[in-house]
Formats: sequence, C-alpha cells, structure tokens
Amino acid sequence: MSVGGTGQDGGSPAGAGTASLAATAGGDVSARAAAFVRALSERERWMLGVTGALLALALLWLLALAPALRTLARAPAELVRVELQWQEMQRLAAEAQALRAAPTVTPEQAQAALKAATDRLGERARLTIQGERAVLTVTNLPSPALRDWLSEVRQGARALPLEASLTRGATGLSGSLVLAIGGRP
Repeated sequence: MSVGGTGQDGGSPAGAGTASLAATAGGDVSARAAAFVRALSERERWMLGVTGALLALALLWLLALAPALRTLARAPAELVRVELQWQEMQRLAAEAQALRAAPTVTPEQAQAALKAATDRLGERARLTIQGERAVLTVTNLPSPALRDWLSEVRQGARALPLEASLTRGATGLSGSLVLAIGGRP
C-alpha cells in the first residue's frame, strides 16, 4: 500500500477506481446501445426513429399541450364566474358604505322600525325586545319573507343578526333569530 492516499495502482487517488468503473459502465451502456443500433437494418433504424418521434410527441402532448388547452377551454367560464363574484363584492361594498354613511337611529326609532317590519309578517312572527337586543320567533315563515324582513330591519333599525336557530319545514322556516338593534353598523 502506498502513502498519501493513492490506490494500489500507485498513481491514482483512493476511490478513483470506483468513479472510473461508473464512467466505464455508463460508457459501456451507450457503446452497447450504439452497437445495437448499428446492427439494425436501415428499415429497422427508420422504424426505431419513427417510434421515438411518436413517443416524444405523445409525451409533449400529455405533459405540455393537453393541460394548456384544457386551461384555455376553461378560461372563459372561469372569467365569467370571477367577474360575477367581483360585481357581487362591489355591490356589497357599496351597500356597506351606504350603511356606514347612514345616520344612527335612536332606540325608539329602531324599536318602531322593528315592530312595523314584524307586523307585516303577520301572525307567523312574534317580536320580543329586551334592551339593545330583539328576538324574532317565527313559525312556518317563507324564506323570502324572512330575507325581506332582515333587509328591512338592517336598513330601518340598523339591526344586526347575532344568532339564528332556524329549521326548515315543509311550509317554511321555524325558530328564533336574535338581533342587536340601534347604533351604527
């Protein structure tokens, strides 16, 4: 064995034999592949080239073109969906801005607005006011009627829903809704 980290051949560093074996193995594989191709007839080489080209085209299609075309096909519908979301957000922002700009209402005005809106619901709704909170109890109230009532009391009484416990039945909604009344939204 020699000193200074050289291998048994005396001139190359330790481990260089392993690296040259790997290079030889890699070179050996490509040399064998080249020899295999040279051993093929002209027609077989042509068919091998065509097969390789078709395989490359298939990979190009699967990995690059098909996903891009799918994205392009979905883009118009996605743009419409995003545009509708944007318009809805703008509408909600304008509504919030209008509510912020609206003057505050006194507790008496808020209670009067709540009672007037609840009276329009008829016997399917009962309102209980306790300080700065109101509880609306409904029985078989149609969803559109509750939606309209909520919109009306949001604007007229500055009422904000805090809690809802509603169940949907065959003839409408039943349950209770707790609201904070008066003040600024």
